[in-house]
Amino acid sequence: MRDIPVVSVVGESGAGKTTFLEKLVRELKVRNIRVGVIKHHVHDIDIDRPGKDTWRLSRAGADAVAISTPGGVGLFLNLDREMDLDELAGMFRDMDIVLTEGYKRGDKPKIEVNRSDHSDRLVSDPAELIAIVSDVRWEVGVPVFGLEDPGGVADFLESRYRIGRK
Repeated sequence: MRDIPVVSVVGESGAGKTTFLEKLVRELKVRNIRVGVIKHHVHDIDIDRPGKDTWRLSRAGADAVAISTPGGVGLFLNLDREMDLDELAGMFRDMDIVLTEGYKRGDKPKIEVNRSDHSDRLVSDPAELIAIVSDVRWEVGVPVFGLEDPGGVADFLESRYRIGRK
């Protein structure tokens, strides 16, 4: 089984990570690349709605509840610990690449999103970075792409990880 590349898109809160990821995912999809995304959140959230059947079954004691529709599947797991990134990424077996939003303290290669009107510093150690997306020309030894250049980042990822058009 091949290793699926996992790349974390990091940056300060409000820097535009989700906005850029949306553009990047759209660009990769145009290229017929199968993309998985994992969003990391530092606080507990309840993604199942109170009163719904899945919520009721989970509260009744089910360790896992899945909901299946013609258009997709949702899986709710009750855990006593947070799954680590490798465990989560392992659930994305049919993807060409897995992108994460967050995990800035993780051990995966990182692309940092930085806007000059938001911060004048990087949150990552430059040694952890494979690229930067910014309106500033950072000189830290990795490619720097503009905030409106998801195509350049997609080219970079295709080349680096040999994914996409064969």
